[in-house]
Amino acid sequence: MKRPASEVLYAYTLLQQPLAIMDVMQRGSEELAMSNGAVLSPQSNHADNNNDAKKVKLEPRSPAKPSRVVHIRNIPNDVTEAEIVHLGIPFGRVTNVLVLKGKNQAFLEMADEGAAISMVNYFSNGTSAQLRGRNVFVQYSNHTQLKTDQSHSNASAAAQAALQAAQALAGQTETQGGPNTVLRVIVEHMVYPVTLDVLFQIFSKVGRVLKIVTFTKNNTFQALIQYPDVVTAQAAKLTLDGQNIYNSCCTLRIEYSKLSSLNVKYNNDKSRDYTNPTLPTGDHNLDAFAMTDYECAWSLLGGAGVLASPFQAMHGLASPLTAAYGSASVGGGGADFILPSGFSLPGGSASAALGPAALRLSGQPCSSGAVLLVSNLNEEMVTPDALFTLFGVYGDVHRVKILFNKKDTALIQMAEPHQAQLAMTHLDKLKLYGKQLRAMPSKHQGVQMPKEGQPDAGLTKDFINSSLHRFKKPGSKNYQNIYPPSSTLHLSNIPPNVTEEEIKNAFTAANFAPQAFKFFPKDRKMALIQLGSVEEAVAALIKMHNYQLSDSSHLRVSFSKSTI
Repeated sequence: MKRPASEVLYAYTLLQQPLAIMDVMQRGSEELAMSNGAVLSPQSNHADNNNDAKKVKLEPRSPAKPSRVVHIRNIPNDVTEAEIVHLGIPFGRVTNVLVLKGKNQAFLEMADEGAAISMVNYFSNGTSAQLRGRNVFVQYSNHTQLKTDQSHSNASAAAQAALQAAQALAGQTETQGGPNTVLRVIVEHMVYPVTLDVLFQIFSKVGRVLKIVTFTKNNTFQALIQYPDVVTAQAAKLTLDGQNIYNSCCTLRIEYSKLSSLNVKYNNDKSRDYTNPTLPTGDHNLDAFAMTDYECAWSLLGGAGVLASPFQAMHGLASPLTAAYGSASVGGGGADFILPSGFSLPGGSASAALGPAALRLSGQPCSSGAVLLVSNLNEEMVTPDALFTLFGVYGDVHRVKILFNKKDTALIQMAEPHQAQLAMTHLDKLKLYGKQLRAMPSKHQGVQMPKEGQPDAGLTKDFINSSLHRFKKPGSKNYQNIYPPSSTLHLSNIPPNVTEEEIKNAFTAANFAPQAFKFFPKDRKMALIQLGSVEEAVAALIKMHNYQLSDSSHLRVSFSKSTI
């Protein structure tokens, strides 16, 4: 009979009640022979073990020979059947499981001997298996098969639920093609910035990441991630697919790529070959930085930890993936994430690996200020107000200074460091007024207003008290509607008496050419308008945001994830 999905999920997320210990040897013996000849001392609960011996039969075999039954030693007392099963999932189909908690041991039966050989070899070649932070030892069992009865004990129910969940996971891979060392990752509903460095921190928890290439396709952020072997790639897919980087957003969708290897030419914010740190960045300005300076420039969110929610301090969004790396499982709002059993965290224990320093790419102190250095601007057209409006899509801009002696460069101070990171992620390399702007973190901690009598020509402006800030109200819906620049603009705050023609005429009068227009069917206060290109839409947003539609209404403009 098929077990309910809730029970399968329970096996993966909740600790089971203490299980009875099943003795795996003959009644007269309280010792378990190991494949290497070692012997574990018996526990003191002889009677319980002898009674439970009826529940399982193991067919003996000569020691030190491959077997499809894998013996796992030194397991924690509170480990669940699901965690033991999870240890074997990357290597093949798991057909049975037996946990001997009183003896801190477990047995895992694989569908075939080849899967067991892969598992034992993997954990015998320098990769430590871990369960709940404890190193466990994986070896062949002296037995060829696990034969457990079908009693209705908690142990049997938990084991069957874990096995059923494992079969479901295995079925997913069978419908998506064969495993590969390269994974294709799609990030859905990307409310907060997800960059190459964020993906590296997440996927390196499963195993060593060799290369990453990121790109945008159909307005969706995607990445190709290469692991050194199929086993690690499969473990990453099974563990991370469907998980949220932040609560209720930034969902990972993972499938196997058709590529067998990635060819990375540049080490920059879009691609990285971790096996070849000497590759150029492809940008002459960035190549001038020392490597540690470059890594510092692109690291995320500084000492607060790269995976902290950008707006966590403002409205309490936590990061399931971050929390998961600090413990075996995580509960709370949003999908739970279970740390992949059997894969040790780089750099030692979970607590050591998760320290702020470990979350940076370099060991050097890194600036995480709220000031951005924006260069390669069109000095004939750019103004502080234009930069305020554009960067204000991703955070509240406090001050803008266009440099007096270098008017194609500006300093922009955001309200918070995470807002600066968000703006940099979405706007760097954006084409504005015919030129591709560059946005990088600045060494300055703030933008100073000019002293009295100092020449400035209106190039520095203070917006701290502006009424046009989008994020000054905690919990604002604007937090959930942050999207990368696109050719479709979202219009809001439209008065009920304003028509489509009036809005399109306003855009036309400002020298823009609308391609399409559509009111929201259930709310005519909002609409979408399509421009001919992303560059035109960017200029239109700057020009038309806060456009006066009536005596009491001003248009609000932002980028849309939709098209018409």
